[in-house]
This record gives sequence, structure tokens and C-alpha cells, in this order.
Amino acid sequence: MFLDPKDLANRPKILIVLHQEHSTPGRVGQELLKRGFALDIRKPRFGDALPRTLQDHAGAIVFGGPMSANDTDAFIHREIDWIDVPLKEEKPFLGICLGAQMLVRQLGGCVGCHEEGLVEIGYYDIEPTEAGRSLMPWPKKVYQWHREGFDLPKEAELLASSESYPNQAIRVGRNAYGIQFHPELTYQMMVRWTTRGAPRMDLPGARTRRDHFSGRFVFDPPLKAWLDRFLDLWIGRADAMHGEAVPVAEAAE
Repeated sequence: MFLDPKDLANRPKILIVLHQEHSTPGRVGQELLKRGFALDIRKPRFGDALPRTLQDHAGAIVFGGPMSANDTDAFIHREIDWIDVPLKEEKPFLGICLGAQMLVRQLGGCVGCHEEGLVEIGYYDIEPTEAGRSLMPWPKKVYQWHREGFDLPKEAELLASSESYPNQAIRVGRNAYGIQFHPELTYQMMVRWTTRGAPRMDLPGARTRRDHFSGRFVFDPPLKAWLDRFLDLWIGRADAMHGEAVPVAEAAE
């Protein structure tokens, strides 16, 4: 079904920050549309500006990308600095992979490679902390695609961990979260990532391409259920913000 532009204009907006020319917000974007939100997609790497305030947005998400939060590109520094906006305004913020690493850099933390050069590319075990379990049930495995991790800033609360990269999910204050893994991944995105990024599956610790696809049938349903619970916690539904029904979008994976 196609959405009426007038309907979209009246919906609460979520700011979406992407890092590649053809990137999409994937399943996270689909689920937000279903919840009645509109997506304000911006790509600072290609010249898009970021708002000085989030007073016109319900929340913000910074997604991942192949670059590093340690890179010297001007747009990387602009995004890291900008994350101070949702933190100061206490607006719901989510950083996914690179976005989580940028959140950590904003807080003065460090981002870097595993000391033994290990990567997480594919499905890996994850273990919630006591704080994480108190928020929601977590899946046993999540989909990863990263060569760097982050330390735990003093302002952050650890929610989940893994063997190779102990800081997998964090919360800062009441409304800001950073996750190292990728709940936004659709099947089509997995095809693209494992095709274009095939050389990365030769890195130490990476799963084979076959393992990615066989694992999806087993591990993706619990990860999708986790995303639904997380979005309930993080942003809820648009109609709850306005006290009125918002037409639901149909978005196929």
C-alpha cells in the first residue's frame, strides 16, 4: 500500500542517519513505519545537514557503515559532535554498530580493533547483563558485521556482552542506546553485504557465507522479536504520542 504524502507529513518523525549512497534503514525503518512514524533520512557524508535541535523529531538513529569512528573525515567528526544534541535534549537515540561507536566517542570513550585481530562477521552468541535482562528477553545469537569494538564510558550502563567483544549493548541515561549488532538486516541486505564484503569473511573469527544464510533461518526470528520489544521500550507507537490512530504502513522485507 502507498502512503498518502499528507499522512506522512502529519506523522512524528524519526531522524535516520545513513553512511553509504544506497544504504537503507532496513527492517528498523520498516518497523518504525508500521508504528506510525515518518522517516527523515539524511546522509551527512553526501552533504546533508543535521538539525540543531530535535524538537521536531521524536527520536534519532545513527546506523552503521564501513568507515571507522576514528577516521578523520569531516562528516565523522560532525556526527560525533552532533550526538550531543539528543543526549542534552534527552530525546530517544539509538546508535547501531558505527553509530554506537560514535556515541562512545562522543562520551569520551575509545573505539578500536580486537587485540588479537578477531572480527565478528555473522551470527555470534550474546549474553545480557542483569541490567539487560531486567529490560527485556534477549536472543541467544545476533548478527554482527564489525572489525572494531568500543570500551564502556563511565556514563554508560552495560546491557549485553559477548566473548570477543565484551561491550555489545549499552544505555546512556534513560533514552540513549548503542548496540554493536544489526537487527535491521533484511534478507536482501544479507545478500548485498556478503557479496560486496566477501573478502571480510576471510578475516580471523568471521563466519563463512554459508553460515550466514543457514544461521538466518534459525537465529533471525528471535532477533526480530527482540527488535519489536526494543522498539516498544525505546520509542513505542506514534499514535500513543498524539492519542489518535495513525494508519499503519505495510513494509515487506
